[in-house]
Amino acid sequence: MPDGPRRDVSLSGLTESEAREFHSIFMTSFIIFTVIAVIAHILAWMWRPWLPGVNGYKTGALETATHWASVLLPHVS
Repeated sequence: MPDGPRRDVSLSGLTESEAREFHSIFMTSFIIFTVIAVIAHILAWMWRPWLPGVNGYKTGALETATHWASVLLPHVS
């Protein structure tokens, strides 16, 4: 016989209140992770669509960014 008060535990070893608390923390973390992943996928799609059009990927966006970086960076330092 154990030496402490008897606890009603499940197969996981958690009580009902501990299991509810763990589930709450897990669901909150999962939702936050999912939202961050969706935002990252949207940003990646905006940067470079996974299915290119007839003409393939546009290289103009990278060239434009390089041009503006070369124009603005000398003024920063």
